[in-house]
Amino acid sequence: MTTISTDKIDSILSRHEELQGQMAAGDLAPDKFVELSKEYSELEPVAETARELKRLREELAALDEMLADPEMKEMAEAEAEELKAAIPDAERSLAVKLLPKDAADDRPAMLELRAGTGGDEAALFAGDLLRMYQRYAEEQGWGFELISTSGADVGGYKEVVANVTGKGVFAKMKFESGVHRVQRVPVTESGGRIHTSAATVAVLPEPEEVDVQIDEADLRIDVFRASGPGGQSVNTTDSAVRITHVPTGIVVSQQDEKSQHKNKAKGMKVLRARLYEHERAIAEAEYAGARKSMVGSGDRSERIRTYNFPQGRVTDHRINLTLHQLPQILEGQLDELVGALIAEDEAERLAHIDEG
Repeated sequence: MTTISTDKIDSILSRHEELQGQMAAGDLAPDKFVELSKEYSELEPVAETARELKRLREELAALDEMLADPEMKEMAEAEAEELKAAIPDAERSLAVKLLPKDAADDRPAMLELRAGTGGDEAALFAGDLLRMYQRYAEEQGWGFELISTSGADVGGYKEVVANVTGKGVFAKMKFESGVHRVQRVPVTESGGRIHTSAATVAVLPEPEEVDVQIDEADLRIDVFRASGPGGQSVNTTDSAVRITHVPTGIVVSQQDEKSQHKNKAKGMKVLRARLYEHERAIAEAEYAGARKSMVGSGDRSERIRTYNFPQGRVTDHRINLTLHQLPQILEGQLDELVGALIAEDEAERLAHIDEG
C-alpha cells in the first residue's frame, strides 16, 4: 500500500486548524458558517487519524537515539517493534478515510424487492427479505415506510417498494442490490423436496429534488382502477397512477393510496430515485471505464447471496463469506455481512489506487 507522505498529513492538520480558527472568529455569514461546519465535521475523523499516524512515526524516529545506547537498546527495540506493527494499521485507516466518498452514502434510500423465479415461494421469500430489512432498519434506528406493495395470493409480495430514512442508509444498504437466492422446502411442497427460488433487491439512493430535474413534458401519466391479489378491483375510482418517463422508458406504478394525488406524489418520489440512479450509473461507468467492481456493481441480474435453510447458512458469493447464522440474519442481524462487504470494497478501491 502507498505510504502517505508527511506533506499530506501536514496539509490535513493545517486545514483542520484553519477551519477551527475561521469558525471561532465569529464573523462569518450564516451560510458560510454552515459550509465550513460541514467541511469541518467531515475532516475531523480524518485529522484525528492523521494526528495518530504522525505521533507513531515521530515516536519511532525518536527511538533512534535510544537504540544507539547499549543500556536502552533492548527496551527501545521492543518499543520499536510495537510501533512498526501499529503504523501500517494507522496508514491503512487514514488511506481508507482519504478514499473518494460516494456522494450518495449519507442519503436515504428506496428499497425495491421483486419476486423472481420460483412462483409462490419467491413471493414468500420476498416477504422474508422485507421483514429482514425492516428489522435491520429498527436495529440501526432508521425510519422504514412502505411506499407501494403488490401482494401475492399465498402471502409475501410480487413487488414492494419502501423508503428507508436515516444517517448513512445508502452507505450500509447499497451492497444489497442483486439477486438473493433461497434454498428450502416450500410450505406448499408435500414431498419435502428442497426448491430454489429467488428475489431481486434494488437499493437506490434518494435524491434531493434539486438533484433531478424532471420536465413535465417528458412524462406520460395514466390513471386506472387499483387492483388487489388475483386482479380483483379494490377501488371504485380511477385512483391508481402509472407514470412513464418517456426519454428513459422508466415506468412507475402506484396504487396503495385511495387518492390519485397521493399516488402521484409517491410515484414521483420513486421515479426521481430511479432517474437519479440511472444518471449515477452512466456517470460511474464513464468514470471507471465501465470497470465492474467485485462488490459494488449493483447489478440486479447478479446472484449475490444464497440463504440455505437445511444447513442454516447464508453465503455471500461476492466475497466468499459463509455464516451459519441464517435465523439471526433473517431477524435483521446484518452487521457482520454489511461490515465484511464494506471492508472488501475499501480494500478493492485501495488496491486500485495502488495499481494506478
